Amino acid sequence: MMTSLTIPETQLTLAEFLAQPETKPAREYVNGQIHQKPMPQGEHSVLQGSLVTAINQVAIPEKLAYAFPELRCTFGGRSIVPDVSVFTWERIPRKANNRIENKFKIAPDWTIEILSPDQSPSRVIDNILFCLNHGTKLGWFIEPDDESVMVFQPNQLPVVKYEADSLPILDNLGDWQLTVADVFSWLNLE
Repeated sequence: MMTSLTIPETQLTLAEFLAQPETKPAREYVNGQIHQKPMPQGEHSVLQGSLVTAINQVAIPEKLAYAFPELRCTFGGRSIVPDVSVFTWERIPRKANNRIENKFKIAPDWTIEILSPDQSPSRVIDNILFCLNHGTKLGWFIEPDDESVMVFQPNQLPVVKYEADSLPILDNLGDWQLTVADVFSWLNLE
């Protein structure tokens, strides 16, 4: 069951939240409240790991983008931890020596959330919409139970994709294609 710790904004600021030690599973700071993400289970873990691997196999060699699992992104007064955050190569925060930053204070270019059992779909979708309102170009909401992917893009209504439907990806990833069936085939261990 999903646990949700709620603390009023007047009791804990974003800065105070960020000063606390990280937890596993991660906690998110949304509208002055702290929400604990559920502990990933089998399907969630396989989908998350497979997506990160598949995206990075296409994106990293050509320095197009980078997919990060469970990366804390703090922007717009929230601190969220999408299941997968994808940043185009030129937007990856870097230190002066070109080494990657530890703290990401911008919205990802592509956010992917995988619904876990007992997780609130509304809260997860709210985070995707929040990202879109802060510059994210693409959001996926993956629903393992009905094997669907709800796709979010700026200034468009969400679209639900099933089976052989092709999924949109970031424009800079070229002609790489992925269908809903491809995504859910990773769950079959045969």
